Amino acid sequence: MSGAWRWEYDPDGAHVTGGVPAEIVAEVERLAAQLTELADMGVDIGDMGNGPRTGGLRRMDAADGWFYFLASPRDHLIIVVRIVPPFDQL
Repeated sequence: MSGAWRWEYDPDGAHVTGGVPAEIVAEVERLAAQLTELADMGVDIGDMGNGPRTGGLRRMDAADGWFYFLASPRDHLIIVVRIVPPFDQL
């Protein structure tokens, strides 16, 4: 396994991004890529965004909405599980 971090959608991109405007998806993907870059530099991304404690499900703002992600240091993986667009776009 490579030491480089990566990100992906779970269960898949169609499920997580379905119905979300393209510009919001693009912003989430940009932020997920930045999280992988930070993790590659050794930053503990388990504290990034909002959440009750280090690790676990995290929430991060994106394009006036937000998204939820998990960081899996063992797998060098950021898992984007849900995108919530701004309320006026629901």
